[in-house]
Amino acid sequence: MKASVILKNSREKSLLRRHPWIFSGAVTKIIGSIQPGETVDILSSKGKWLASGAYSPFSQITVRVWTFNPDEDISQEFFHTRLKQAFNSRSLLMKNNNLTACRMVNAESDGLPGLIVDRYTDFLVCQFLSAGTEHWKQEIVASLKSLMPHAEIYERSDADVREKEGLKPCAGVLSGQEPPEFVEIQENDLFFLADIRRGHKTGFYLDQRDNRAALAAYAENAEVLNCFAYTGGFGIYALKYGAAKVTNIDSSADALALCERNIALNDMDIAAVENVESDVFQILRKYR
Repeated sequence: MKASVILKNSREKSLLRRHPWIFSGAVTKIIGSIQPGETVDILSSKGKWLASGAYSPFSQITVRVWTFNPDEDISQEFFHTRLKQAFNSRSLLMKNNNLTACRMVNAESDGLPGLIVDRYTDFLVCQFLSAGTEHWKQEIVASLKSLMPHAEIYERSDADVREKEGLKPCAGVLSGQEPPEFVEIQENDLFFLADIRRGHKTGFYLDQRDNRAALAAYAENAEVLNCFAYTGGFGIYALKYGAAKVTNIDSSADALALCERNIALNDMDIAAVENVESDVFQILRKYR
């Protein structure tokens, strides 16, 4: 029999609005034996079934909801269906925007709390950031292999947030081969080298694609200061849209070196770019 999490009186309001988190302060008691990541039923103070989700005893978010449908079983089939829906929703996006890299699964937005899956050409890079996704990791990887059989699958669950879930950092090959030092990706008509083994997040800030494109309205003939530049994504977009000069600031010499390579990869004028290795907060005081 599945364990149950009982909410305090009137604490189900956010669930009724389909918010997928149950905070520890909303829980009055737990019925049954349950291990981290296992599935629990969420009941109101009057015993009404509200949802089912993944239990996390170490986090302030005690339960992350998998489903609000009482007829939906949390199983291999559940994860395969959610992952397939997410992948299908990105296929047209990638085709229409000339993308070889894209966030394929965006956690709660795709009904899979704590799971990130980013695609870099033929590599899928995963982050399992919650007790629930860690518990179902084997099933999730099996579904990813089924949905994209030719893909190499790599884990980058080395984010600090895992500690709040009682999980240790984890990174390495989940299926296939070790990624190369850099993977070349295309975003619109620009190209970038991404370090998916050691770079920030999963290697590139794929979730900032629309914000980079938004520079088209502002960059022409402008002098652009790109703080926390990382590998130059925003700066390169600014150059594409006609910026007169771009100054990239980052504390990482390695990131700025890759930024230079990305500028060259797109045949842009390096003379219009100044890369500054510095702490942003300190150097901004000098720029005033």
